[in-house]
Amino acid sequence: MPLADALDSSSAYAFRVTIDGIEIPKVIEVGGLKSEVDKIEMKQQMKDGKYVVRQMVGRPKPGEFTVTRGLTDSKTISDWLKTVMQGDMAGSRKTAAVELLDYQDGLLMTYNFTNCWVRSLEVTSLKAGATEQATEKATVCYDEVAIA
Repeated sequence: MPLADALDSSSAYAFRVTIDGIEIPKVIEVGGLKSEVDKIEMKQQMKDGKYVVRQMVGRPKPGEFTVTRGLTDSKTISDWLKTVMQGDMAGSRKTAAVELLDYQDGLLMTYNFTNCWVRSLEVTSLKAGATEQATEKATVCYDEVAIA
């Protein structure tokens, strides 16, 4: 018998990325959405002398994700990187959310990130007269993630 979730799986047709409540325009790709914990090995010897290795759940791991968007005049991410590079710890730490939407703009799930800061900002190679859209790719580091 199939699982109940297997009958209802759907793909995310769109997504919305917000940094401190401000929506990032023209986002075309988000990668690296991940929630992970450390694995701790606990080694012990039993009463009968047998040696056993157990695995335990450890602390949540920090991580990073990437946001690729079409190049526009929006300076939200580049201004954020400037704040980070100036060493403003209070100003550089933000909250972020990535919402996955279905084809009717219904919310499938939300990744909420805390204590985020932008690590890098890369612009694709620019070519004169090219038909493909120029993009920028931001790598955002985070301390915690909650999935709703």
